[in-house]
Amino acid sequence: MRPLHMHLPMLVTVILSGAALWHGPIAQLPDYHDFADQTTGFGIPHFADVISNLGFALVALWGWWQLAPACRHAGLKDGWAGYRLFLIGLFLTAIGSSYYHLAPDDASLVWDRLPIALACGGLLAGVRGDACKRRSDGLATLLAVFGIVSVAWWHFTGQTGVGDLRPYLLLQALPIILIPLWQWLYDIPRAERWAFAGALLLYVIAKFAELYDHEIAAILGAITGHTLKHLLATAAAAGIVGSLIRRVKNAPAAGV
Repeated sequence: MRPLHMHLPMLVTVILSGAALWHGPIAQLPDYHDFADQTTGFGIPHFADVISNLGFALVALWGWWQLAPACRHAGLKDGWAGYRLFLIGLFLTAIGSSYYHLAPDDASLVWDRLPIALACGGLLAGVRGDACKRRSDGLATLLAVFGIVSVAWWHFTGQTGVGDLRPYLLLQALPIILIPLWQWLYDIPRAERWAFAGALLLYVIAKFAELYDHEIAAILGAITGHTLKHLLATAAAAGIVGSLIRRVKNAPAAGV
């Protein structure tokens, strides 16, 4: 019988899901598309918000180049299906977010949120696979479907009333809570826990930068809050990918 504390991740998931159900629909902010970046560069509107997505693609390609050949490695094989989804979602985020920021509206926002949902689900599946030493293929598939459904739910409820962000927000919140919890429960090496914690903290700061887009622009001038969000989120993703690469280089290879 498993110790009671090992059920904490499931308990947290149930509590957050129950709280979301109890709360009721969460609507998108009415001025969500009113970004501070109104610059045009090289004929590209909202230039800084668009071009700052390039970092996501670069981190995704770096991660794929370094990690895909090592997918059967002892330090990666259990979590690879999840991390593969994370890298794919990260690359597609660069495309989807760039497309959205060219002409922000709800229709184009679907293509921004879909890959973000995939990346969040992939990261959850990858870390759980690592922690539990269990292949993450099934969970990665399940969370990919949930991510797509979460964005579809927001989009279609928006056609008939208030677009409900609860499933999408839940998928963004769970990695911030569950990843440190899993890594603590399964005694993941301290250096890796710090690396992931630092990346998650950067992502939380990035979300605050997003909320204070105009205020940050008033202080920094050339860099708006949303552009800063992209840069901080890129740094967070790079921290996670870098940690995985170090793990593969330091761990013994798996037998064939």
